[in-house]
Amino acid sequence: MKLAEFVVEDAIITHLDVDSKEAAIREMVSSLCRAGRIAADHEEHIVAAIMKREELGSTGIGRGIAVPHTKHPSVESLVATIALAKDGVEFQSLDGENVYIMFLLISPPDRPGDHLRGLECISRHLKNEDFCNFLRQSKTAADVMELLREVDDERL
Repeated sequence: MKLAEFVVEDAIITHLDVDSKEAAIREMVSSLCRAGRIAADHEEHIVAAIMKREELGSTGIGRGIAVPHTKHPSVESLVATIALAKDGVEFQSLDGENVYIMFLLISPPDRPGDHLRGLECISRHLKNEDFCNFLRQSKTAADVMELLREVDDERL
């Protein structure tokens, strides 16, 4: 599985400026809606589902990274977006630090294997310090997609 196959370029946010975890999640879900990947009438339900998942334990995994995710019947295949917050977002992360890189993942409930493979693909690349550093320096969605293609092809 490759990041560039399920990350929606038109939904990438390179300058997220919010003051809370919920605002970050809401903006990322809205970006997928604006990109036409989720229907507007499902937006609030998806935000609620992700926030409910966050109540089980923060998806802020440490090192300035969060991977909020949910399964929802409104999507037919795995979709994701990325948000970069230059000033960081308080996310109740496991290490107590702010989050600067967020991958938001939504998958169909009837495809749990895809959900797990998507999460594994994201986490595998996020372990690469160079990838995270280059990602944080990305200025545009096109820059982010180019970087994703590089790591997908293992050129980074």
